[in-house]
Amino acid sequence: MNRLILLVESRIRGDVYVRFGGELPKTHRSNTAGRWMLSLPLKSVNNLVKDARKVQQTILMVGDISDIYVTNFNTMTGDPNFTVEELSAIAFGYNRLLKESSDLLLDLKEVTTATGLSMTDKERLDIINRIYGEVLEYKNLTWYYTRKNIGVSYLRSKEKGDAARVLSLYGTHEQRYW
Repeated sequence: MNRLILLVESRIRGDVYVRFGGELPKTHRSNTAGRWMLSLPLKSVNNLVKDARKVQQTILMVGDISDIYVTNFNTMTGDPNFTVEELSAIAFGYNRLLKESSDLLLDLKEVTTATGLSMTDKERLDIINRIYGEVLEYKNLTWYYTRKNIGVSYLRSKEKGDAARVLSLYGTHEQRYW
């Protein structure tokens, strides 16, 4: 395990012994032979920083899912290839994906708050990683769902001989993500 080793400055004044720095010998006035103890394991700090980023990225991914829903569903409402019933079913699918990912944020909030369940750091980090993975799956599933719905519209337009209109509705060649 990598460790941070800093220079140590010690000061003794009267009965007070103060140490400043990284690698510390455990000494006492009565016991001048010291034991060495590393004060800052870098791997632990690195994992905490990575997992803090994962929490932030997880929250942002739920926002991305919401953006995918709003942007694409608004475009689909102007597409004559979808009936009102189909648009209702599409909206239900998007709502379901958004609800499932939002529920995972509630689980994440419970784990990351100070008043959350008492668990070890490893258990907490494992849960954060699991939730991050599940939200990432929901984001990918939302993109897949969007592409499939646009594909249905494109096939219907192609049958009608109006594929160019659907292509322009969902973006230019450079803007197309499906």
